[in-house]
Amino acid sequence: MIKSLSNLKDKLLELDKKSYNTLKSVQGTYLNASNTEVHLDYIQGDPFASPSRLRIRIPLTNTQITGEMFSSPSRKIALKHFFTKEFDNVRKQKQSYISGTGKSGMIMIDTPGQEVIDRSSVEISSSYLEFRISCGIPAKGRKVMGKAAADLLCKTIPLIAEETALSFDKEKLTNALILADDQQIIREELNRLDKIAFIGNGAVLPRKSGESSLPLSHSSVVPFETPEEFKHSITLSNGKKITGMLINKGVTLIIGGGYHGKSTLLQAIERGVYNHEPYDGREFVITEDSAVKIRAEDRRSVRDVNISPFINELPNNKSTERFNSADASGSTSQAANIMEALEAGSSTLLIDEDTSATNFMIRDARMQKLVRKNKEPITPFVDRVRDLFEEQKTSTILVLGGSGDYFEAADAVIMMDEYKPVDKTAEAKELVKSYVSHRDKEYGARFPAFHERQFPFKDIKAKLDKKENIQGRGMSEISIGRSSLQLDAVEQIVSPSQTEAIAMMIKKLWKENGTSKDLVQACEDLYSKVQNDNLDVISPFSGKHPGNIALPRKQELIAAINRIRQ
Repeated sequence: MIKSLSNLKDKLLELDKKSYNTLKSVQGTYLNASNTEVHLDYIQGDPFASPSRLRIRIPLTNTQITGEMFSSPSRKIALKHFFTKEFDNVRKQKQSYISGTGKSGMIMIDTPGQEVIDRSSVEISSSYLEFRISCGIPAKGRKVMGKAAADLLCKTIPLIAEETALSFDKEKLTNALILADDQQIIREELNRLDKIAFIGNGAVLPRKSGESSLPLSHSSVVPFETPEEFKHSITLSNGKKITGMLINKGVTLIIGGGYHGKSTLLQAIERGVYNHEPYDGREFVITEDSAVKIRAEDRRSVRDVNISPFINELPNNKSTERFNSADASGSTSQAANIMEALEAGSSTLLIDEDTSATNFMIRDARMQKLVRKNKEPITPFVDRVRDLFEEQKTSTILVLGGSGDYFEAADAVIMMDEYKPVDKTAEAKELVKSYVSHRDKEYGARFPAFHERQFPFKDIKAKLDKKENIQGRGMSEISIGRSSLQLDAVEQIVSPSQTEAIAMMIKKLWKENGTSKDLVQACEDLYSKVQNDNLDVISPFSGKHPGNIALPRKQELIAAINRIRQ
């Protein structure tokens, strides 16, 4: 039943100085004079508990938003990103300080970073724009601050939502939508040309700091400029052309001295699986959607993975075709990460030698002479990187500073020289001819057809408590009951809201798939539901505020499930 917003105000004034738990009685839907709906979906149990969840729904007819503004998936995601940030900007201007207990008076929306990702903070349909927010209902101790609560819920929050929806900068939104169109054009061009990445000229790749995704703004920043040999131009939606570096499928090496920008370029390519907002500096760094960053990950759990193309003939005849370990080494974990990425559908691997296991990446000639192959179970990546492309059609972009033995396998060699890329492919190939490495190529097992691996129903069930809690803890951790699932090494998670979504998805898969569902198929089925409906389908709060969630890629969901310990 929908009530007038004035009814909510009267009820809150009536509750002034009453026990805080009486606030549960105000849950429901309220309507103001301009037909803005206020949905109070959840009221917190005390001032220190998880904040209350609200949805503010504004008729689209009251706004200047047209259907054309969200006529494609990329436009809709960009529009939701825009209005989430605009709400937060208006909130900072309009929110007044409330002196109370705990979270009293706080207004929060799941504000995104630089990456433009589908998230639940805003929803739009042909009839309404909806803001999903959290707030702390004002209290002093265990008593309701009725007047302050009435002002917050009946005046301040609806006013912020309406001002965001009615007074937004239309030119700013138009520019964001045009950028979304252009980014989609580049993605389609990569697919049409069968390429894996594009870096636009003028891109600003360095970030402000290791903890900030904001661009570095300094006079010494060197904008990206493509070498002539890799130059390609793409016509954008407004008829203008953008020129940049196109990376082909195959094996691409990024080389150079320390501090010349190798890893910075790879990190930009790594984040290029997501679109970026205007003025990020990387808005025209676009990478094919399935690219996965691979690294060594000491002590990770590995379950039933065929790592025999890289590691076999272990001591004591231990099989590596269905390999299990609760405490994998750097080399073993890196092999497992590659095989799991292939299983999850990745066709591009991104690797930096700085975060790789040395013995997995290379065995030089001298070591080969001293430790013979029959005593070394690892087939180094240098001997498999070419096979990966030729047998599996999987490309690799690899940052290197220490081994020229990869030159022989490379299709392209790009040297970063004081932050500027230079084509060194021909020179590297000449060095292969003139400087013989004297190392022997080593051979591992053929890359297999992947065997079916089941969703780890029993492993999850064993960890859950009676409440069956599975929830995100920041960006790099999920709690399953009292057990901790660490995701620090899953580097393409860029928001805590993605981690929360992964937690919800794991719980949904656990509840719905029983013990026999194939892991990859179960995840693909869930993503089909999200695509057909929307992100809300993964939330347990059916028909209500879905929580602060942002859509991860299928690769990150599967990576998280693979790390659940047995």
